[in-house]
Amino acid sequence: MEEMMVEEKREVEEEEVKVVEEEEEEERIQSFKELGVCSELVEACDNLGWKAPTRIQMEAIPHAIQGSDIIGLAQTGSGKTAAFALPILQALLQAPQPFFACVLSPTRELAIQISEQFEALGSGIGVKCAVLVGGVAQTDQSIALAKRPHIVVATPGRLIDHLSNTKGFTLRMLKYLVLDEADRLLNEDFEKSLDEILNVIPRERKTYLFSATMTKKVKKLQRACLRNPVKIEAASKYSTVDTLKQQYRFVPAKYKECYLVYILTEMSGSTSMVFTRTCDATGLLALMLRNLGLRAIPISGHMTQAKRLGALNKFKGGECNILICTDVASRGLDIPSVDMVINYDIPTNSKDYIHRVGRTARAGRSGVAISLVNQYELEWYIQIEKLIGKKLPEFPAQEEEVLLLLERVTEAKRISQMKLKETGGKKKRRGGDDVDEDVDRYLGLKNGKAKKFKNR
Repeated sequence: MEEMMVEEKREVEEEEVKVVEEEEEEERIQSFKELGVCSELVEACDNLGWKAPTRIQMEAIPHAIQGSDIIGLAQTGSGKTAAFALPILQALLQAPQPFFACVLSPTRELAIQISEQFEALGSGIGVKCAVLVGGVAQTDQSIALAKRPHIVVATPGRLIDHLSNTKGFTLRMLKYLVLDEADRLLNEDFEKSLDEILNVIPRERKTYLFSATMTKKVKKLQRACLRNPVKIEAASKYSTVDTLKQQYRFVPAKYKECYLVYILTEMSGSTSMVFTRTCDATGLLALMLRNLGLRAIPISGHMTQAKRLGALNKFKGGECNILICTDVASRGLDIPSVDMVINYDIPTNSKDYIHRVGRTARAGRSGVAISLVNQYELEWYIQIEKLIGKKLPEFPAQEEEVLLLLERVTEAKRISQMKLKETGGKKKRRGGDDVDEDVDRYLGLKNGKAKKFKNR
């Protein structure tokens, strides 16, 4: 027993020393210039209001500038994009050429956001970017590629389409490859496309893998396409930020909607993201909440790109304060104003929990994450607690008080289901997507608001 206590004490002391060293390092580095970033890009950082680098930027940028391959693990919202964008732009300044770097992203929205950050950082040096994602006409993207951009940001499937079909487009001269949210890119959905891409790009290149979580598949890819990479963990392997208040509530499946409405009503001043497991659930819940007077809007993979971006802009702009989403919105999206994340459906993959709750408590802000756990999801929830290494407190609520909402919630759900059934049938006959007309109207795509929305 005494030996165990001595060992524990030694481990605590070592951990304290490590923390002190990290804090001293952070105190020493106060600017991007100290990391070796050139004056043009330091000025771009200043223009964006970035006064000091984040921890992942401090640790990754010097190694990347020196020419190392990078594996970067950091919490969502920690500045990963700039950690790979700045070294790439600096190298581009020294040896400008088209199709210099390719960044792969698992989602369309994240690809667009990465491109916007490259353009913002490179605005003073004339950087050109092209975004290749589904849901947008390939001909428009082919025109953008004909202008020979420096940076291509793409989802894997659409990149393969252009490599196969767009005349004159090749990545044979590529100098940098970035896999953002690398663990997601290595899912079965992308694996085949990724293998094809790796087969047609140069072996002599720099490769960066960035993610909030590390999986066995990422380790496998690391062996396959990185050369003596520097591994940087700017956070513990699977962690959530300390400023995040995490809670759970065990609820009967039949009362789940009731608890959701209760929490959103109690926290009515908050900006919230509600995560569901399926695309259909996003539409149903958004309609139900709007029928109850709450400003909710859905985003899912079943929506066209225009509608997805429209919903995201409505949410970012504050016109609606509740975003009902699938895991398409859990990674990388820059939505800095989120106060609360609700896991309406517990993710079957516990690592997705890290990405979901990373939408709040960003950049040192406090935030709330509440998980609604029904009797069928208990096993998945236990896996989450094991992963994050702590037992979460219960969200306080009196069931009698919650169930006062039951009649109103049941009626709102019934009306929503009828509406979806009606519009779903019409859409299928017209060959449209599965998003209901009510969402179209809310986005200003089908009525008098359309012109107003376009002109803004």
